[in-house]
Amino acid sequence: MTDNPRRGGAPLDVIAASLRRERARARLSLSEVAKQAGIAKSTLSQLESGTGNPSVETLWALSVTLDVPFSRLVEPALPKVQVIRSDEGPTFASEHAEYVATLLASCPPNARRDVYRISAEPGRARESDPHLPGTVEHVILCTGRALIGLTDEPVELGPGDYVKYPGDLPHVFEALEAETRAVLLSENV
Repeated sequence: MTDNPRRGGAPLDVIAASLRRERARARLSLSEVAKQAGIAKSTLSQLESGTGNPSVETLWALSVTLDVPFSRLVEPALPKVQVIRSDEGPTFASEHAEYVATLLASCPPNARRDVYRISAEPGRARESDPHLPGTVEHVILCTGRALIGLTDEPVELGPGDYVKYPGDLPHVFEALEAETRAVLLSENV
């Protein structure tokens, strides 16, 4: 799903430059980052060279390891006025579920807040490991139905419903209907 040009796909050149920059900032070797993130060194090497097809899980693991918001790894510099059409934007698919996150807006410097459009289909749930300490996620369900929240106590949402939960604990997004869409705001307080 991430290679559809109309959807935007993963911005491999931006990810490559960001990973190199953040790894250098953290003063960590390729091997150290790969080990801490739980990925193969060859995978990280490919990502830093602008090849490969990173999953949302891989990029989240790297953002946690490098102690940066997910968006810092995937978003290029933006103009003052930005429009992202419904079929555009950098997208990242889950390895384990019919779940696609599209970054809509990242946080400004010295803040941690990102906005995503989520597209999910019934089947396997998108189970997320804890994000950085202090992360809180807010979800507004736009269409469909879904179980969303902490892994051990998700709540069922319908169109227009809102949920807030700690993103620094294991959490889940499970679509219960086809073409389930949501807006997710991730903040670090």
